[in-house]
Amino acid sequence: MQPNELLMLCRPGFEPDLTAELQDRIEALGEVAHVEPWVSEGLVRVILDSDRPANELHRQLGLKDLVFARQTLVALPPLQLSREDRLSPIIDQVKVSGWSFEEIWQETPDTNEAKALSGLMKALERPLASHLKKRGALRRKAGGRRLHLVWRDGDQVQLGMSFPGNRSEFPGGIRRLRFPPGAPSRSTLKLEEAWHEFVPRDQWQERIAEGMQAADLGAAPGGWTWQLVHQGMNVYAIDNGPMDSTLMSSGMVEHLREDGFVWEPPTRLDWLVCDIVDKPARVVSMVERWLVQRWCREAVFNLKLPMKKRWEEVAWCLDGLSERLTDAGVRAEIRCRHLYHDREEVTVHVRLD
Repeated sequence: MQPNELLMLCRPGFEPDLTAELQDRIEALGEVAHVEPWVSEGLVRVILDSDRPANELHRQLGLKDLVFARQTLVALPPLQLSREDRLSPIIDQVKVSGWSFEEIWQETPDTNEAKALSGLMKALERPLASHLKKRGALRRKAGGRRLHLVWRDGDQVQLGMSFPGNRSEFPGGIRRLRFPPGAPSRSTLKLEEAWHEFVPRDQWQERIAEGMQAADLGAAPGGWTWQLVHQGMNVYAIDNGPMDSTLMSSGMVEHLREDGFVWEPPTRLDWLVCDIVDKPARVVSMVERWLVQRWCREAVFNLKLPMKKRWEEVAWCLDGLSERLTDAGVRAEIRCRHLYHDREEVTVHVRLD
């Protein structure tokens, strides 16, 4: 059995946006596939029209390059299970596929209804692993491959495979972070997650370092500024609103009651961060000015999304930014992700060469 599907997880409610993104990217690759969203379930299927394996398309649609996907798997057709015997169809499909793997992950969409399946998954965990070990499918040294069982409900599951370097290492593709004591708002987790997503951990001492200088546009009350100060940076906090008093007592923040869209830094900074609530085009235009002028080395900013055609808005902003930077002779790496701690927004990271 050749897997001719991809299965992707996203935030529930954003299936149409991931579908639109995948359709555009698949068309750009010259491929033909049917993209089927399971609305409100946080799942999107990509079914190739031909019987050829989906592995190559999976490699071409790298997770780090997708905006709305949380996890991406090469998948077999969904299974409809009997409550009298859920294990046998799963084991049989693995056998027919010829798959081997080092781990088994059972996952569900990020919905309250799906969370009720935790008891079932726990009950199946040991017998499933035992049977697959006996058959030689679950074994050591299988190239780091991981088998995923994605449950829609107690009677429906879809088997998928993930590969090192092109997957999330978190169940459901969700990086859960603890809210740090002392941070003035929960928005602080957006910037922390962005750093984990866009900056390799072994580069933090070089790129997110003590003594660096940063600007936080739209800073009040200081959720993102707190992260910068926590890393030992000196921060220009630009906002007409009040900043958290404890944060200000650190002595590492200069609060300027100015308009973030027009403020200019006195010197080149290491980081620009921005979580201003405004039209995406206006935010991108402002960040573009910073990048063309080379007022910062790296930037993280959020784009608040419209209610409809969210992928179209994101693509228009990113393509325009890339084109204008190229025209200005500015070489940059641009990435964009819909992070777990984002809601109706996406997070963009830009690093200048």
